[in-house]
Amino acid sequence: MKQLVETIVRNLVDAPDEVEIVEEREGNRVYFEVHVAEEDRGSVIGRRGATVTALRTLLDGIGHRERLRVEIEVPD
Repeated sequence: MKQLVETIVRNLVDAPDEVEIVEEREGNRVYFEVHVAEEDRGSVIGRRGATVTALRTLLDGIGHRERLRVEIEVPD
């Protein structure tokens, strides 16, 4: 799943080499923290959060099949 997140995010940004995905697993919970260049944050978040919401929806669907709760954040 981490590879999927990384592939999607790298294709959204102008500086794909600066993408870093941190994954934490605890029980049935998977947490992704997405770090990108400051100027690329808007591309990952999208207008009114639409892009990151779509990514969350996709990961929720994948996680649901594996009985996982998936969270994704793009920190400041």
